[in-house]
Amino acid sequence: MGGCVPIAGLTQRAKDFITQRLTLRALPFRPDTSIYTPTPQSGLIGWLASEGLDDIPPYWAYAWGGGAALALYLRDHPEAVAGRTVLDFGAGSGLVGIAAAKAGATRIWAMDADPVAPVAINLNAQANQADIAIWAQAGLPDTEIVLAGDVFYDPAILARTLPLLEHAALRGARVLVGDPFRRNLPLDRLEQLATYAVEDMGGTTPVRAGVFALHP
Repeated sequence: MGGCVPIAGLTQRAKDFITQRLTLRALPFRPDTSIYTPTPQSGLIGWLASEGLDDIPPYWAYAWGGGAALALYLRDHPEAVAGRTVLDFGAGSGLVGIAAAKAGATRIWAMDADPVAPVAINLNAQANQADIAIWAQAGLPDTEIVLAGDVFYDPAILARTLPLLEHAALRGARVLVGDPFRRNLPLDRLEQLATYAVEDMGGTTPVRAGVFALHP
């Protein structure tokens, strides 16, 4: 899973769509943080189709359960990232990177394969006065902490992401994973640190999500 920076035309169209059609909303579980989220009137699905992106789920448009759990964990344990360099891996909306910034991380990278995600990350970071840089190179940056929310949601993604995270852990990074106990979560490789009841993908019914440390 590599980072991606969209081409200039898509960047501007995505920025216009997000700022004009999505709502900057404070998150119920972290009211100090706001991200751009769709409403039924936003026309998100139609816009994605018009851009030829309807085959890519818009993970950047929602707060997912694993990312929400990581955001709460960093609220409760800011020492996990304070004064350290951080990668928000599979960043989506940038929520986890924003939480790291609020917890005192010194340098934050975000990466996501979706071509719209960097636009959403930048807009959400600006809305929360967070300094986050997009990583668009091959491989992962050399950071002290890697935060990975919701990156094990199907077997194909697991096969791509787990080796990258394992490599980061072997290199010396502390890898923290957030996930609402999805079927493909590799529990045999993880140490559970905390659990939270959080919303998932904009839902209003809380789900149980965990925060885990990946064994190197």
